[in-house]
This record gives sequence, structure tokens and C-alpha cells, in this order.
Amino acid sequence: MNRFLCLVGFSLIAHSLAFAEGTVVWPLPPPVPGVNTAITPLPALGWFQHFQFNMETAKKMPKVDLVFDGDSITDFWMNRGKLIWNQHYAKLNAYDFGISGDRTENLLWRLQNGQVDTLHPKLIALMIGTNNLAANTPEEIAEGVKADVNEYRKLCPDSVILLQAIFPRGEKSDDPARGKIKAINQIISQLDDGNKIIYMDFGDKFLQPDGTLSHDIMPDFLHPSDKGYQIWADAIQPEIDKILSNPSP
Repeated sequence: MNRFLCLVGFSLIAHSLAFAEGTVVWPLPPPVPGVNTAITPLPALGWFQHFQFNMETAKKMPKVDLVFDGDSITDFWMNRGKLIWNQHYAKLNAYDFGISGDRTENLLWRLQNGQVDTLHPKLIALMIGTNNLAANTPEEIAEGVKADVNEYRKLCPDSVILLQAIFPRGEKSDDPARGKIKAINQIISQLDDGNKIIYMDFGDKFLQPDGTLSHDIMPDFLHPSDKGYQIWADAIQPEIDKILSNPSP
């Protein structure tokens, strides 16, 4: 069965069942023991329309120089962060492929099923993995992030990947998620090769001096507010300026 028919089939299933945003309510088969689900390509059945819209819209653009990809934190550039996006990225031939609820394996599936085919971005701003925290170990999640990076390297060999550390989440510094995120970030930081993969960790810019997250910066202690998106934009702008000012290879 070709890829189009597979997409149609899954779309019909998705429309006939109930889904939470980015989360499959219909039960998936149980994972195979010993298999790292974070590197097993898997579509999230609720987002085929979003996936197809992104893929088709990006390919209609004259060119795409800057790609953002990830989960809802990236996806919400298009609502909470829209004003800042328009100020910083709209004129840079940028496209946001982030989809709410995505895990490393969902992003891997998107890449393997045509998302960036024919595109030649100069820079890919990637952050993924926070939605894997409940199901996977830090080592498994880091392996999933590495799989996504490797897939982008294969599909877009001339692009620079700006690999961003997973943002801190949870109000308090002793939130259990903080420790897992720190462990993941320590592992994925080693992917930085100083050339085609640039790792950045600016999570501390979101935190108060005592390590807490404020409602003002992340209202739900996970997704940035407009102020949070401004902090994000300011943190990565020097790297964007450096990469996009260079001529295409």
C-alpha cells in the first residue's frame, strides 16, 4: 500500500474515534518488551491533517531557509508567540513544523514520510522530547532525539541543526521532571559537533533566581507565555543571524 493510501486510512480511523489534543485515546498495541519506543517511528493518529497541511504549505513557498520543529512548545509559536514570530522570522522564509503532543518517534515518522522532501533549509531549530518523559528513560529519550537529528542530517545534509535543550518544566526546582530533563540534555549536548549540529541550553533564562518557573513566563509551567517566547527568540537570534547571513552552499 502506498504512503498516500496509508495516510488516508489512518485519517479515516482518526475521524471515527475520539482524540485528545496530540494524544491518542484509541489504544495502540502494547510496546514490544525491550524496544525503545522513542526511536520507533509512529504517527500520532490525531494530527494527519496538520501534518499534511504543513507539508503541502511549506512546499508551496518559494523557499524555506529556517525550519522550526518539535512539539506544542514549538507549535505555539503560531498562537502565543505569533507576534514575536512575525517580528523575527516571517521575513526569513521560516516555517514551523511543530505539532502539539508530539514525541521523538512522532517527529521521526513525519521526517520519514515526506515532511521536508524537496526543502533545503539553511537552519533547523529543533527541540523535542518533553512528551516522552512519562513513557521513556532519559537514555531512551536522548536516543530518540539523536534519531531525529540523524534523520534531519540525512534529509537536509547542507543544513545546520540548532539543537535546543529541552526546556525546564514544573514549578519548583525539585520537580521530578527537572532531573530527567537535565539527564537528557547532558546526553544530547554531546551531539554538538561545532559545525552542522549546534547545541544550545538556555533553560536557565526562563527561571527565577531560586530555580522556580513563574506564571508570568510559563503559565502552566510547561508552555511559554508571550514573554517566554521573547526570551526564546532573544536567546537564539545570534545563531540565526550567523547562519542565515551566510550564503547558501
